[in-house]
Amino acid sequence: MKVKFCGITNRTDAMNAIALNIDALGFIFYEQSPRYISIEKVEEILLDLPPFIHVIGVFVNASVDFINEATKRCRLTGIQLHGQESPEFCLKFHLPVIKAIPVKNKEDIYCIPQYKGCVNGILLDTKAQNVHGGTGKTFDWGLAIEAKAYDVPLILSGGINATNISKAIKMVSPYGIDICSGLEKEPGIKDYNKMKLLLDAIQTT
Repeated sequence: MKVKFCGITNRTDAMNAIALNIDALGFIFYEQSPRYISIEKVEEILLDLPPFIHVIGVFVNASVDFINEATKRCRLTGIQLHGQESPEFCLKFHLPVIKAIPVKNKEDIYCIPQYKGCVNGILLDTKAQNVHGGTGKTFDWGLAIEAKAYDVPLILSGGINATNISKAIKMVSPYGIDICSGLEKEPGIKDYNKMKLLLDAIQTT
């Protein structure tokens, strides 16, 4: 199972995550997020990153030009879209694309088939009004199990932390997990102990 730590805003958190052998780092290029980071800051952090680490850019209703600029300057290996991006929009990029779907009830997962063949993975996150991820709250994981029937690599997000990660893995068995607020001291600042405890929990599941 793949593990992505999202909402990285500084070098220390990035290097600590890498030392713990995570698969991917997520950088949020959405100015209204408390975990926003600029292209320039990501460029600085990348100077110290070792090879073979996936660097994922997270965008919310951004323009194609802005995404392409961030992709080039930050050497992104993947794009994660958290807005109202259409399947056609997702096809405009040469990198792997993950489409986030906010979930509250069963009707929310019915759009997934529209994205099949247009994206490389679907991320299910907790739906909250005027918030694009990072809620710290879970949704009904039974809906994630149902979503697996659409046969698209499924990434589970929303309120995952060291205390519930084992249950999430056993119940959903996702392709990957994406954790943000469950690793933090405060929005945008990670807690090394929380990161380590979560990964220890994964290894013992």
